Amino acid sequence: MKTPFLIGDRICLRPLEREDARVLEFYINDPDVTRTLQAYRPMNLQIEEDWIADLYKKESDIVLGIAIKSSDKLIGATGLHRLEFKDRRAEFGISIGAKEEWDKGYGTEATRLIVGYGFETLNLNRISLRVYEHNPRAQRAYEKAGFKKEGVLRKEVYRLGRYWDTIVMGILREEWDALAASKK
Repeated sequence: MKTPFLIGDRICLRPLEREDARVLEFYINDPDVTRTLQAYRPMNLQIEEDWIADLYKKESDIVLGIAIKSSDKLIGATGLHRLEFKDRRAEFGISIGAKEEWDKGYGTEATRLIVGYGFETLNLNRISLRVYEHNPRAQRAYEKAGFKKEGVLRKEVYRLGRYWDTIVMGILREEWDALAASKK
């Protein structure tokens, strides 16, 4: 297993390496994957390599690859973005690019790992996210991890030939702590 940073039951979250760019390039150009992301332009290998090279220079973002422990297969990436240490908040993002690994619970596990890191290591108080209404799979995963719906940005994004709502969700440290205590 390549340099695991956060280790779960079936996956680990690890720093992305330059050689991961080829896999990520394939995922980010798949229309089934990007329909749930803000990305909409084609990406090439150089763009992905540059993105990885710049990732660890920023204090405001923590991005990790999602790898299956048994095979070390990179299936996506997740992270905390726009970290605000004064206000103790961040925005969460995730993408499982390996479609053959969808609906196996890896997204929920990755979400719990990075959110736990945000609260328990970074001492955040709030983590929020945005999810498109046409992505119920992600909404369920976020709810399983403890996120609550906070609002709707009506007809905010254009995808699949029409405008869609963006759902804003969030989780507070006290909610995370209560969820963790209920599982003991």
